[in-house]
Amino acid sequence: MRLSNTRKTVLVWLLGLLSSSGPVLAQTRQEFSLNEAIKFAVENNINVKNAGLDALSSESRIQELKGVALPQVSVAGALSDNLIIQRVFLPAQFGDPTAPADTPPIAVQFGVNYSSNLTGTVNQLLFDASYRLGLRAADTYRQLAQKNVKASKITVAEQVAKAYYGVLVNEQQIKLLDLNIARVDTLYHNTQALNKQGFAEKIDVSRLEVQVNNLKAERQNVKNLVELSYYLLKFQMGLGINDNITLTEQIQDIDLDAVERTNMQAAAEFDYTQRIEFSTLQSQIDLADLDVQSIAKQYYPRLTAFANYGYNTGRNKFSELIGSPWFNSSIIGINLSVPVFDGFQKKYQAQQKRFTLQKAQNNSQLLKNSIDLQIRQSTITLGNSLQTLRTQKRNVDLAQEVARVTKIKYQEGVGSNIEVLDAENSYRQAQNNYFASLYNFLQTKVDADKANGKLYTGQ
Repeated sequence: MRLSNTRKTVLVWLLGLLSSSGPVLAQTRQEFSLNEAIKFAVENNINVKNAGLDALSSESRIQELKGVALPQVSVAGALSDNLIIQRVFLPAQFGDPTAPADTPPIAVQFGVNYSSNLTGTVNQLLFDASYRLGLRAADTYRQLAQKNVKASKITVAEQVAKAYYGVLVNEQQIKLLDLNIARVDTLYHNTQALNKQGFAEKIDVSRLEVQVNNLKAERQNVKNLVELSYYLLKFQMGLGINDNITLTEQIQDIDLDAVERTNMQAAAEFDYTQRIEFSTLQSQIDLADLDVQSIAKQYYPRLTAFANYGYNTGRNKFSELIGSPWFNSSIIGINLSVPVFDGFQKKYQAQQKRFTLQKAQNNSQLLKNSIDLQIRQSTITLGNSLQTLRTQKRNVDLAQEVARVTKIKYQEGVGSNIEVLDAENSYRQAQNNYFASLYNFLQTKVDADKANGKLYTGQ
């Protein structure tokens, strides 16, 4: 059967539409190492974006301040309808020089019914000591805004690193649970076969079945936890909840000895400026010092120049305003303002600013002490968690060997089913303790990197 040209055209169009929409519907899986995940997060996390907007807003505020030194130009116009024109009283001799001295004054109307004017004014700042100081404060304010952005990025990097390690630990736990299930399930089926041959009791089979069921239930719980960990990681990175990602790093890639050496070296070479909190506080101290200086600058005179040029006219009939002549006028001048006495207001303002500066300086010393304590605590905690992790790893190896030997003894008929189950429970408990200590170690590692100012060093 032949297709008409119209049907052929429609069919081709539909095939093209389906082929073009295929890649759109399919989700692309993205791969991330830890550093790549952090880099992606600091570029896409909403909190970082908002901090960046705050920095842009502060930049606009700085440009607003700089605009004060530029010429200020304005144009103003007015149209007035003098409903009742005010009269001015003048001596009678003003209109009649021969009038007696006791003649009452005469009321003279000054003005017209309608008046209009249009004026342009230019003001220019010539000298203001506090303004020059404000420009220095603007640069410091810009640095402070940029440091706030970096502080937000460090917070995001910490959250992403902890979430990333959480996923790795949970995924590793699932792998070991799969091995446990396979091993115990094999033992269960072997015991079931022995029971059918009369070499094992039914209760032994039931005990092993319970063990297998418990392991499968635990695996399902950990699987759900892995899924939740991925959700948390994607949220911290600024990804959608349905985006597909793959983590390229593995727990086995972490060199425990290297982590310990790196942390000790970082603590020995630490500089306070590596901590964004300290750097931010130093900028705040600089701003507080500029605030103190700004009060003193207010005692200096302020000089501005001005100029205006305009036209005005007035008539008794509204229709005559447009066609009648307008008269121009212009003026230029300089304003000089010299503060003399303000009731000691600036004096007490300066005292308040100095107290604020002293508090900031005290906070700087307090922050140094706090940082020293954090570094010492993080170093000790990391060492303790590393020691615990190694101990738990040793316990896992020992429990695994005990479970292996107990299983062999049971299969050879010199051991009991109870001993096998106890050994398996001990092995699983050792694994749980190991993963708990592993997760705690990785979280402690992130805290130590943050304390040493090494967690995120980007801009």
